[in-house]
Amino acid sequence: MQHPDRAQAREWLDQNALTYGALIGRAVLMVQPFLTAASLGPAATISVVAFSVAVPLLAALILVSRQETFHGRRTRSTLVTISQAVRQGAAVIGLVAAFWHIHWIAGVGLRVRGFLAIAIHSAGFWQLELDVASSPDEPQS
Repeated sequence: MQHPDRAQAREWLDQNALTYGALIGRAVLMVQPFLTAASLGPAATISVVAFSVAVPLLAALILVSRQETFHGRRTRSTLVTISQAVRQGAAVIGLVAAFWHIHWIAGVGLRVRGFLAIAIHSAGFWQLELDVASSPDEPQS
C-alpha cells in the first residue's frame, strides 16, 4: 500500500496529465473550423491566438508530467509553474473566445459554468480531504 501523501501526489500528477491532454484535444476541435474560414472575427482571432500560446505549453507540460510521474513528485521549477499558469489562462481565453464567436451568451455561459465547475471540484476535493483527516485509522486504498 502506498503512503497517503505519495498516493495524493500521484493523483495530482495524473489529473494534471489528463487536463493537459484534454485541453490540447479541445483546442484542436475548437480551432479546426477557423482553419478554412475566409476571415476571422475578433472573438475567433482571440481564440486562435490564445490556443497558439496554450498548445505548445500543454505539449511541453505533458512531457514534464511524464517525468514527474516517473519520479513520483512534482517539479519545483519556476518556469514550469509559470507555464502552467500561462497555459491555463490561454486555454480558458481560447475556449471562451471560441464560444463567444458562436454566440456571446455561449461565451458568458461557459465562463460562469467554469467557475461553478471549479467550485464543485474544490468542494468535493476538500470534503474528501477532511474525511480522510478525521478518520486516520481507516485503511487507504
